[in-house]
Amino acid sequence: MSFSYNVKSELLHCFGEDEHCQIAEISAIINLCGQIVERENKICVKIQTENVIVARKLFTLIKKNFNIECNITVRRNNQLKKNRVYILCVGDNKKRDIVENFLKMCCVRQEAGKYKLGYIDENVFSDVCCKRAYIRGAFLACGSVNDPEKTYHMEFVVSSLECAESLMSAINSFGVDSKYILRKEHYVIYVKEGEQIADILNIIGAHVSLMKFENIRILKDMRNNVNRRVNCETANLSKTINAAVKQIEEIEFIRDNYGLKYLPPMLYQAAEARLKYPDASLKELGGKVTPPVGKSGMNHRLHKISEIAQKLMKGMGKNYD
Repeated sequence: MSFSYNVKSELLHCFGEDEHCQIAEISAIINLCGQIVERENKICVKIQTENVIVARKLFTLIKKNFNIECNITVRRNNQLKKNRVYILCVGDNKKRDIVENFLKMCCVRQEAGKYKLGYIDENVFSDVCCKRAYIRGAFLACGSVNDPEKTYHMEFVVSSLECAESLMSAINSFGVDSKYILRKEHYVIYVKEGEQIADILNIIGAHVSLMKFENIRILKDMRNNVNRRVNCETANLSKTINAAVKQIEEIEFIRDNYGLKYLPPMLYQAAEARLKYPDASLKELGGKVTPPVGKSGMNHRLHKISEIAQKLMKGMGKNYD
């Protein structure tokens, strides 16, 4: 199973402590993947999902808080033959006033006598706990999160700009920096920072998934740090070797053409030490001369030797790179 599926499976058993929090979660699912059908004097709220977890959670919440039976229909998706579609219908054969009261309790907005889904009523967010519950319901309805072993990415896919801005505002109120883009005909709210995805998992109450996510994130960070350190040390080693090879070639040029005695005594010692210990670091070379010098002192002497070698080469019409 995918990481996203495991998160939703955990949320199946996560309920708000108070009734208003559970209603906020119902409101999110209805607003984000629901449909209102009116025929004659009857009204029906249909919620269609391919995720059995969402269907189960919504059925339980509605039964618990409203004592209304939901009719559940399972159909095969014609486009994706392997997937089943779960359709929950509230109110098809119920009294209209019962269903309207249900919609009112779930903060579904009315405009010109018609119900409008996809809008987040601020009344749902009267308390922080309700806001958390609404985001949890939104994740169940239209959210997904990538396996952290691959990439850090969480998103919510909604149908309208108004809904995207409202949901993004709710998420960002917890200090998360979510953004949205238009993908085909839908608005996608997304978060790509691992730390912020962990914050959202904590907000919606997926604490087991959060621990797994954090464990993977820590291991990835450790691997990345080790790789960076190895790359850095490899680059430094390569730089040291290249510098030593250049120094030896310059010293050998002076030796073969002028003799090392051409150099001042301190530089002569440094040149002999470099030829004798070609793999030694500057600090190690500093301990091979008398009196011993530090890393910066040895570097200064070798730099002076390089300047002398370059001048001698130039005088002989040679160019050393």
